[in-house]
Amino acid sequence: MNKKLHTEAVNQLFAAVLSLETIEECYTFFEDICTINELLSLSQRFEVARMLREKNTYTEISEKTGASTATISRVNRCLVYGNDGYAMVMDRLDRKAEPEK
Repeated sequence: MNKKLHTEAVNQLFAAVLSLETIEECYTFFEDICTINELLSLSQRFEVARMLREKNTYTEISEKTGASTATISRVNRCLVYGNDGYAMVMDRLDRKAEPEK
């Protein structure tokens, strides 16, 4: 992990995010803290990561999300060489979506 990110301000931001309890609360908070374009960019990157994980091609991803090949490549680099943050979150979402046995 990038040690330069470990600041009290970042800790406070993450604590704030962890305090959110519903999707509606997320909309309320993120609409205040992010511009519309920032929020759309974050959600686009997450969708790109999901599609890369599903083995979609760059062309398919670009057509569906509107992401540039540079963005797709940057997200792919995070998936391959990053801290596994995308994988951790997507694995949790997949487990949550699985029907109970």
